Amino acid sequence: GNMVEWCLPQDIDLEGVEFKSMASGSHKIQSDFIYFRKGLCFGLACFANMPVESELERGARMKSVGILSPSYTLLYRYMHFLENQVRHQLEMPGHYSHLEAFYDDKKGVLPDSKGTPSSQQPVHWLPSIHRYMYPEMKITHPAGCMSQFIKFFGEQILVLWKFALLRKRILIFSPPPVGVVCYRVYCCCCLANVSLPGLGGAVPESKPFFYVNVADIEMLETEVSYVACTTEKIFEEKRDLYDVYVDNQNVKTHHEHLQPLLKINNADKEKYRRLNDQRQMLMYSQEVGEDCSSCEEDLFILFFMEQNNRIFQTLMEVSASQDKTLTADHARGMGLDPQGDRSFLMDLLEVYGIDVMLVIDNPCCT
Repeated sequence: GNMVEWCLPQDIDLEGVEFKSMASGSHKIQSDFIYFRKGLCFGLACFANMPVESELERGARMKSVGILSPSYTLLYRYMHFLENQVRHQLEMPGHYSHLEAFYDDKKGVLPDSKGTPSSQQPVHWLPSIHRYMYPEMKITHPAGCMSQFIKFFGEQILVLWKFALLRKRILIFSPPPVGVVCYRVYCCCCLANVSLPGLGGAVPESKPFFYVNVADIEMLETEVSYVACTTEKIFEEKRDLYDVYVDNQNVKTHHEHLQPLLKINNADKEKYRRLNDQRQMLMYSQEVGEDCSSCEEDLFILFFMEQNNRIFQTLMEVSASQDKTLTADHARGMGLDPQGDRSFLMDLLEVYGIDVMLVIDNPCCT
């Protein structure tokens, strides 16, 4: 099994971190990186695998070097350092002076188990977010992370968007390497950002759990909302742990009342077309040198945030009106399909505790 070889500070609780920082099945690949969650902290570890002529090590030496922080948003800055250090640890095991110096330079006060650090406040409660003022949202990934996400899932991102907005438990399965799948977890959480003030505080936070394995089962049993990824196929059988299971591009749910959300409707197709049109315009303006400040990550996050804001703005206005009646015209105004998104809307009203009466007739079959 895996074991923690060295750490600073020495008195920190690292139980289970040896399995979080090295994905199950990693022995088949040469290198990887992995985001994970440990208590109130987030971790980033870089993994490498080197063949050695040693019977004791069964011909392969595998190590991960990682760091823990109260927030995941700055971890990417240390990716290069961790990649170098894991290679260094494979070639010169037991030499920790660079890691000690790094810790002494970067160490801060970790939050105690009672309090959530301020850097972890959920992004969607921020009262207003200017387009260049939200470093909290940027896990900051390789350029094109969002672009890869859109290309990988295509129109299915609209299905994931609905599940993310409903704060469902979303589990993404993929064999190693798991680094790019951790980015999909992050992108999934970005789909649900809302920047309107006063939106029900009782709504569960959309939590990126990143990589999870069988050691996390007990913890996942208590979660009402999360997005995570795993390399362990056994999770598919444990249906009580998730609402939505994503295997490659295949999005599925075992809950019968959520099945209608899997269908792509006309409003979804229209949203996807608009998103692609905006991406094309951005690429064109970058090519002709007009716009160097915008990037695809901003466009992606803002596209869904504006869509979400429009929905909740309408719902709150209707709930504050005298008759509290939500009509087909309201649904179309929110960019939704009055028929195809009926069950989505009903779930949304329930999850966010919005007092509105939905009056959209189902077409009769004759």
